[in-house]
Amino acid sequence: MNCLYLHIPFCLKKCHYCSFSSFVAPTKLHKQYVQAVIKELSLLKKSADIPALSTLFVGGGTPTCLRSDDLVSLLHYCEEQFGFENDAEISVEANPGTVDGFYFEKLLKVGVNRLSIGVQSFVDTELDSIGRLHSRKQAVDAYRSAQSAGFTNINIDLMSGIPGQTVVSWQESLEQALSISPQHLSLYQLMVEEGTHFGELENKGELTLPGEDEIIEMDGKTRLLCEKEGYFQYETSNFAKKGYQCRHNINYWENLDYYAAGVASVSFISGIREKRIIDVQQYITNLLHGDSIIAEKECLDPEASFRETVIMGLRMKRGVDIDNLRSRYGLTPKEYYGSVLTSFLNTGMLELTTTHLKITEQGWPFSNRIMAELV
Repeated sequence: MNCLYLHIPFCLKKCHYCSFSSFVAPTKLHKQYVQAVIKELSLLKKSADIPALSTLFVGGGTPTCLRSDDLVSLLHYCEEQFGFENDAEISVEANPGTVDGFYFEKLLKVGVNRLSIGVQSFVDTELDSIGRLHSRKQAVDAYRSAQSAGFTNINIDLMSGIPGQTVVSWQESLEQALSISPQHLSLYQLMVEEGTHFGELENKGELTLPGEDEIIEMDGKTRLLCEKEGYFQYETSNFAKKGYQCRHNINYWENLDYYAAGVASVSFISGIREKRIIDVQQYITNLLHGDSIIAEKECLDPEASFRETVIMGLRMKRGVDIDNLRSRYGLTPKEYYGSVLTSFLNTGMLELTTTHLKITEQGWPFSNRIMAELV
């Protein structure tokens, strides 16, 4: 697959949990930035023979902070320069309160066929606690507007483990999401990161979150309710109706190549990972002057890449493909991990079939510990 990620770093407000490269900026900078990304894409086109794109994912930040015409021009450029496969998956992240039916119609017209709506919670008090600007009603309205515009592949993001949340309120959010029947659900647990507002509160001992037992109970509710409504879990945090798994993200989890453009974005091509600079103004200036926009470059040795591919693959319920590992690295998990792997197999945490290594149902609650041992 040929996959491309575009990063739009702008938001209306920085959420309390967010550690991504995003900030509030004037519209003038939005337009300059779009032109800079187009410049980077033109350089990419000149430097590599890239076949038509299998997936394009526009993330952020909040891509729909851009004026619709600016985002459309960026998508048009991608189609003109690279082209899309006939069944290409073209995704855009959107936040309630930044979009309406007219905006969605313009995205659909330019070829976008998958939306990811960042809801996080359908409980207004919880939305306030994490710094979101929208309400429950606005979230439902955004989803309905996307449906009315003609979108038939929509993801909803929800977050568990946030301040003030209970098992009951998590179930309320999840049931509200299931009632409107999106094709995909991304159900993430809050991770408190350094440099965020929540990180500062935690360092001062002022952040109160649901306890471990509550989190485990929330996870149980999630699996039960989603399976009941016809969603299957295909990755640690992702559930989908049949045929609606996110192909772009599966490419990440299989640790395959992907291109990228925009500040802080990361590409991975032929074993080389490159991260772009995070300062927007510097990014724009460097592209104007022909200077490098790469801040970090990493080339993993084969063993490190093997371990990374195993860990990423174990995020998926189907696990990591043994033949794929053998063809890429000349190694198998059994050969490489030896007694460490045997221990997990004997305790029932992992299962090794003739085709895949995967985490068992018994092992899922301990997946972080398993991956830490194998990394």
